[in-house]
Amino acid sequence: MNDLSVQADLAANSAAGLVVRLSSLEVGATGVIVDVRAESAPLAHGVDVHELQRRLLEFGFVEGARIEVLHEGAIRHDPIAVRVDDTRVALRRRDAEDVFILLDTPQK
Repeated sequence: MNDLSVQADLAANSAAGLVVRLSSLEVGATGVIVDVRAESAPLAHGVDVHELQRRLLEFGFVEGARIEVLHEGAIRHDPIAVRVDDTRVALRRRDAEDVFILLDTPQK
């Protein structure tokens, strides 16, 4: 699948309300990663966007991986703990902004 078709799919799914940013999910939400694009607020992460994207990919945030939000911190619901396939990872919500999820069931 090329970038243009992926962008079109993301736009269509976003319009239907099915694709959301990982940072917006609540505990118990499940879905599949459809895109990882480190592009938001380049200096807000403490590293540049290319380094952030590399780190997310190395932790297993890749297209097609199953994901479930397991836990969230007590202060401002940050950080979050997620299951990515068979691995558990904790990350800050601001870093989770760059991971796009196709939800199994839309959140209320």
